[in-house]
Amino acid sequence: MFKGVSLEPETRKKIDRIGRVDVLVGIPSFNNVRTIAHVVRAISTGLAKYFPQAKALVVNSDGGSSDGTREAVLSVQAEDMETMLVAHPVYPVHKIVTPYHGLPGKGSAFRTIFKIADELEAKACLVVDADLRSITPEWVQLLVMPVLNKGYDYVCPLYSRHKYDGTITNSIIYPMTRALYGMKIRQPIGGDFGISGKLVKIFLNQDVWDTEVARYGIDIWMTTTAITQRCKICQSYLGAKIHDAKDPATHLSTMLYQVLCSLFGLMVQNHNFWANINSSQEVPVFGFRYEVGLEPVFVDLARMVANFKQGLSDLLPIWEKVLSARTMQGLLAVNNFQPEEFSFPAELWVQVVYDFALAYHRCVINQEHLIKSLTPLYLARTAAFMNETANSSASEVEQRMETVCQQFEALKGYLLSSWG
Repeated sequence: MFKGVSLEPETRKKIDRIGRVDVLVGIPSFNNVRTIAHVVRAISTGLAKYFPQAKALVVNSDGGSSDGTREAVLSVQAEDMETMLVAHPVYPVHKIVTPYHGLPGKGSAFRTIFKIADELEAKACLVVDADLRSITPEWVQLLVMPVLNKGYDYVCPLYSRHKYDGTITNSIIYPMTRALYGMKIRQPIGGDFGISGKLVKIFLNQDVWDTEVARYGIDIWMTTTAITQRCKICQSYLGAKIHDAKDPATHLSTMLYQVLCSLFGLMVQNHNFWANINSSQEVPVFGFRYEVGLEPVFVDLARMVANFKQGLSDLLPIWEKVLSARTMQGLLAVNNFQPEEFSFPAELWVQVVYDFALAYHRCVINQEHLIKSLTPLYLARTAAFMNETANSSASEVEQRMETVCQQFEALKGYLLSSWG
């Protein structure tokens, strides 16, 4: 089973010595020395505070860090945390620091974590990002408790985020996941998840680990797989997610390419599943919702608009192959707006995304060229959304997001009728 998963001899010895665990926490990392010790302390404290009788293991699956990340994990000693514990654990929290093998990327790190979790027969597996600054011990309870005590297979995070943070999720991934698969999972690529032992086995048995999923797109793949395997899914409210936010105009276009490769590929693979879904349902939420302070996110709106206008000049031949005549007409109208008044209607944006998904399915052009050519359009929609919400509160932004999601659902018939 799980052919091709290899573990270091030293890791294998530690697994044999430990035998089995109740909870395994995986932390994929690459050059995260600044934050990972805080993450490990929060996790260890949460395990001791909320699951004192559980046998637990923390696994750091590292991608070859050169900044001392692995040493930082090993330096976190139990005695450093005893003053923060409400109840001392019956079992000590073990740690394994191991390199992963396979294609470079977060997916390969996850595969190593899942392999160790399966061999140790973990009842629950928790994975968290190594660069978190806002993680608290309560995250452990909120992501693990629904698995251990409520029978859920997949616990998605629910964060409070600045209205300009997570723009790929807000403009594409959340509304598309909701429209396609019928589940209102607000953060389908959140990065922090609780997973049952059953779902760990399902993940390991999927034939994707030597594909590009192992390099990128692992989060949306996990969420989509949990849905299509009809697993029991919930969300847990974790408060603020504070990390090193990036300006959408300068950093996120690469991530857009990476995530959409997985999103569109999964659409092709799971067509028979989502073609029969015509509405969306609420997903249960654990945790107490409360207001949190959020760090500001700097955005360069003028640069995003300029990128779109340059794209209209440079990429017009590609867009004309991909987009319908009606959509192209709408883009030409959008081009007349200046940054301070820039507008990109939600309905037009939905048509753009669906046309690109159709072009991916039909292999109209090279898939990498196709998705990268969407970047200026994504930046244009992001700029317009920022203009629309410049004076909006967080709740007002969510209301506007609901309207966008409804547009994706309303136009799903166009996607289906054109799929072929």
